[in-house]
Amino acid sequence: MESAPTGTNARRVTIRCAFCLTLNDVEIEKAAERPTCENCQRPMLLDRPVKVADEDFDTTVLGAGEILAPTLDDIARENQGRMLVAKVDTDHAPELAQRYEIRGVPTVILFRAGEEIARSWGIEPEKLQAMVRDATGTP
Repeated sequence: MESAPTGTNARRVTIRCAFCLTLNDVEIEKAAERPTCENCQRPMLLDRPVKVADEDFDTTVLGAGEILAPTLDDIARENQGRMLVAKVDTDHAPELAQRYEIRGVPTVILFRAGEEIARSWGIEPEKLQAMVRDATGTP
């Protein structure tokens, strides 16, 4: 079995602390170890969707590699360490809604290396699971 990447080969994401709003550089593969905020030392809760806004969407979502946003808490929990799940409140991020042509909620978009690779509209559990399996390489 291969070990998760570490050091310079690790997949890193920039995530805003839900408590103090500081941007943190986090190794996604170590999400289960509950990394803490560099500023307030509170846990970075990566077993649920991460909230992002207009000002940190590019850094957090497009810079992370593979992200599904918005989605269900269980997808975040089941794929902790393999993908980052982010949730955008389109009422508070209208520029993002327009930029990505989000016309209805829920809209789920999967990004890889900053590019959209899949999209789901409405409630499509089978499609969401297929998107996650394709992105993570899990059966």
